[in-house]
Amino acid sequence: MNSHHAPEEDDHESAQIYKALGLIESRRRAEKPPRALYLIVLYLRRSIRKNEKFIQTSSRRRGSATIVTDFHSSAAPSVTVEQYMERIFKYANCSPSCYVVAFLYMDRYLKQVGVRLTSLNVHRLLITAVMLAAKFMDDKCYDNAYYAMIGGLSVEEMNGLEMKLLSDLDFRLHVTVETFRRCCFMLDEEASLTGKFGVKESRLGTCRAF
Repeated sequence: MNSHHAPEEDDHESAQIYKALGLIESRRRAEKPPRALYLIVLYLRRSIRKNEKFIQTSSRRRGSATIVTDFHSSAAPSVTVEQYMERIFKYANCSPSCYVVAFLYMDRYLKQVGVRLTSLNVHRLLITAVMLAAKFMDDKCYDNAYYAMIGGLSVEEMNGLEMKLLSDLDFRLHVTVETFRRCCFMLDEEASLTGKFGVKESRLGTCRAF
């Protein structure tokens, strides 16, 4: 599919980071997911563990109810976040930068709505964010029915989730070059701090909603 590259590289350091994350596209489609995908999955997984521990502790102490959104499932899917992301990569054929943009959309949504990322909402939020990012970033992309098939949803569910995410993002899908760059630097820093797949917390302040 024809697609945009990562937002214009503002300096040599940014270009090096984009290359290291696998965001500089070649004419041949990559057979393996770019490094950025694994780092995003790492970030999501750790955030989910942290948030679910917080929710469980808070519920016991205060008996507070958890906010339920359209993206929540009644039970956590058996498919892991890693498996789900790999499936999206295999079938969506979107540009690598879409995954970073989708990651930023998820962050915006969580901040806007005031909800925490958990194993109950990550799958639906992820597939919807990637679909929106592909529609916004790429010259060509698949339709909602195809993304519904990838995500294991009905077309009606996919349509509804798309409109919900668009509405909660106030239909603002543009990501500035600087925001994209900061997110990429955060992901690269994440890798250097964790030894690729460790558990240390990132020192950077980007994407705090997770």
